Amino acid sequence: MSEALTLAGRCLRMNRRDPEALFMAILLPVALMLVFVYFFGGAIDTGSAYVTYVVPGLLVLCAGYGSAGTAMRVTEDMRTGVVDRFRSMGVTGTPMLAGHVAASVVRNILATAMVLSVALLIGFRPAAGPLAWLAAAGLLLAYLVAVSWLAAGVGLLARTPEGASGFTFFLMFLPYPSSAFVPIETMPTWLHGFAEHQPVTPLIESLRALLLDEPLGSAPWTALAWCGGILLIAVAASNALFRFRTR
Repeated sequence: MSEALTLAGRCLRMNRRDPEALFMAILLPVALMLVFVYFFGGAIDTGSAYVTYVVPGLLVLCAGYGSAGTAMRVTEDMRTGVVDRFRSMGVTGTPMLAGHVAASVVRNILATAMVLSVALLIGFRPAAGPLAWLAAAGLLLAYLVAVSWLAAGVGLLARTPEGASGFTFFLMFLPYPSSAFVPIETMPTWLHGFAEHQPVTPLIESLRALLLDEPLGSAPWTALAWCGGILLIAVAASNALFRFRTR
């Protein structure tokens, strides 16, 4: 645990020395929200103000953007040889990767808070009580941890930071064929199956229901099952990849 905390501090200092990457991780989701709300929102009928509908999906999208930085930093550590130095000091793969994941979660929380702040400024009016806010934060945190570990595994798999960034495109793309920006029933019929049963849809539906005080159904449990499954697979795969890359 102490090794993971020390390496998380190192990763946070690296973030501080690269303000451009942090700025882009915050700017892109905010810019996308403004584009959808002000450019397209008037043409999309969701039964309520579009900013109210779209914000939960953008919070999830923000996590996908932030994970790209995690993958790139892991790849950079592997490429520059700093991992060999850590291993010579007895540091194993789990603390090193956990440090990157912890720093990613902190960075993503900051970006998510910024997106939510801008959303409130442009008209987002949640109806959630304290417990609903806490539940929404817990679900989003579970997703942040899961995708950060997945991104760390991608960083071990890629050979260059540019390649790692390209691999994480899938995480950034997932919210688009979901209920994040438009109701699923407005999509082509052949897309409904994927959009309804992919990982981020139950998470977005859960956040929307919690923040807007709507019926929850089974969406939160489905979202937690997805997050737990992704996390278990990502941790196991990341540790196996680390051993393979450093043998």
